Amino acid sequence: QVQLVEFGGGLVQTGGSLRLSCAASGSGVHLKAMGWYRQSPGKQREFVASITNRGQTTYADSGKGRFTISRDNVKNMVYLQMDSLQTDDTAVYYCALSWGLDLGTIDQAQSWGQGSQVTVSS
Repeated sequence: QVQLVEFGGGLVQTGGSLRLSCAASGSGVHLKAMGWYRQSPGKQREFVASITNRGQTTYADSGKGRFTISRDNVKNMVYLQMDSLQTDDTAVYYCALSWGLDLGTIDQAQSWGQGSQVTVSS
């Protein structure tokens, strides 16, 4: 059974940085794509970034140039480094594990982390 546990998040001022971490446990995790999504109050959960087991990354336009996703297949960890944070980045961020090699749409995710609150103040 796959389990995802997130670490990090918190309160930061505009222009600041935060790093989210996600520890994955379960069989075959290192073979599958992982990623991050976020959800703001009143909005649908949206894709932020994903990374394949080989390290190929994909970003939503909102995070390109500011966010960096990475993973450690030995430790079964995935990270999201967020720089130049803006108030629009305020949301609950969720780690996700794909059913397979890619991760984009929400229905491609088989497991979710508990969510980490990120609040960016002006």
